[in-house]
Amino acid sequence: MKANFTKITGVVAAASAVAMLLAGCGTASTKTGAAEPNAGFAADYKGAYPMPDKAKAYDNTQDRDNIKDGGTLNLATTYTANWNQLSVDGNTGYMNQLWSWYMPNLATFDLKGNQTWNPDFITKVEKTSDNPLTIKYTINDKAKWNDGRAIDWTAFESTWKVSNATNEAYTAANTDGYDKIASVKPGDNAKQAVVTFSEPYYPWQSLFSPLYPPQAVDTKTYASGWVDNAHNEWAAGPFKVTSVSQDKVTFERNENWWGTKPKLDKIVYKYMEPTAELNAFANGELDSTTFSSAASLKTVKARKDIQIRLGYSNQVNVLTFNGKSDVLKDKQVRKAVIQAFNREQMEKVHFQGLNWTPDAPGSEVFPVYQEGYQNNMPAEGNKTDVAGAGKTLEAAGYKKGSDGYYAKDGKTLEISYTYFGDAATGTAMAKAFQQMMKTAGIKIKLVNLQSSKFSETVVSGKYEILPMAWSSNSPYGQASVNQLYGSKSDSNYTYVGDASVDALIKKIGTIENQKESMKAANAAEKAALALYGTLPMDSPASFYAVKKGLANWGPAGFQTVLPENVGFQK
Repeated sequence: MKANFTKITGVVAAASAVAMLLAGCGTASTKTGAAEPNAGFAADYKGAYPMPDKAKAYDNTQDRDNIKDGGTLNLATTYTANWNQLSVDGNTGYMNQLWSWYMPNLATFDLKGNQTWNPDFITKVEKTSDNPLTIKYTINDKAKWNDGRAIDWTAFESTWKVSNATNEAYTAANTDGYDKIASVKPGDNAKQAVVTFSEPYYPWQSLFSPLYPPQAVDTKTYASGWVDNAHNEWAAGPFKVTSVSQDKVTFERNENWWGTKPKLDKIVYKYMEPTAELNAFANGELDSTTFSSAASLKTVKARKDIQIRLGYSNQVNVLTFNGKSDVLKDKQVRKAVIQAFNREQMEKVHFQGLNWTPDAPGSEVFPVYQEGYQNNMPAEGNKTDVAGAGKTLEAAGYKKGSDGYYAKDGKTLEISYTYFGDAATGTAMAKAFQQMMKTAGIKIKLVNLQSSKFSETVVSGKYEILPMAWSSNSPYGQASVNQLYGSKSDSNYTYVGDASVDALIKKIGTIENQKESMKAANAAEKAALALYGTLPMDSPASFYAVKKGLANWGPAGFQTVLPENVGFQK
């Protein structure tokens, strides 16, 4: 979720930012076939799946000794043109997952979000001063980029340079924390990076994962040099990219990798629309897919050599309102839409046929199961009030016409709702939203685009209301409050913010204690959500359908699974 907060639908997100994704596109009962919760449920399991334990992993956790050597993992993803994951248009959940195979990530987490440093890259981290806050990183002597250049202090310097908001040519997905750094210098030798802050920033542990290669720090390369180019020579990880096209991406074992040998020989990602992906899995072309509807479940269960894995996800589906659009720049119109929205009804549409009954989310930076989570929604977002929506619009100068829709200055209140892909659930949700708003006198124009247009559409701002999601595999959601809600953040796709919210956000990074920092983040998010720029819609399940025996792959909370440990069980 800094929470990459990555744009979504399913993702292995970076430790330090939230990633955006396309929004969802699910007690034991009578059954046949053995139920193995960690490994998953067989295709012939009957009845509703039990709600998962919030404190457990459901990824068929296996030691390396129980995993076969070799094999190809076949997957599907949504096309993202820009491979620069640290930029706003490359910051998708899909790109996060691709980067996780071949780029350096310094931090790992357990199920509860406790952090350790990845010894393949970092052998020691120490705080050498509180005033000014100074952190010294010691880098593994063996760590090097694929082009042979040593990974040294310059990797920390380049990551800071492209993320500190001092040069507008760098469109960083998240600048928080990096903008508090005064300098990055070598330590006792080039394999030590000394990071000195201009003012205290917490959690400083959320920074520098992933690292950005210094070979690509020039502004032209940053802006356009990663388009349809993975730049394997600037990577460093267990796998390497051997081919990239607009159809698929192939990874193979990296002969330059100094760490533990990967179990898999190869990973192949094909670019597919959601329906095609489900059918490809059902036909045996893919080894894993994710889904969020009963219809999708039926499709994947047509294949018999599979397991269904179900757990809590680190994702929250949201509605994003473009505060720059002609109608939604009016705060009262945004408020009326939220008042008219029926979250309970939308959840029924989204999760129809699935035994998925989590609490509705009240935060976009902390998942509902994380300790310290709280509901930050304004009162209008926690209940449906169609009559109240009408009063809000009337107070803003709108009058309801004979056609049942509100209008102002002779112009009907019409708002576009842009959604992506061909999944039946996504279409059903769009139509449900249209009907909800019609009941409140708000006309909705539905716009459907291919999934491949998602990142381009979001970054360009060519939408009015957009369903999307934010996801993070890090417990440091407080480090992404500015990313989502800051008035000057390039990742604030609502374009809604104000100075009072910015002031509350600024306090977060000054608090070292995690619990107290989360409290400050909740206060800032509560103020931000009261501007009605976005609405946390639902907390989806993390549903995986996988080929039987796939190990260390599936829902696992904040837990990091190193790519070299993914494979097929013996």
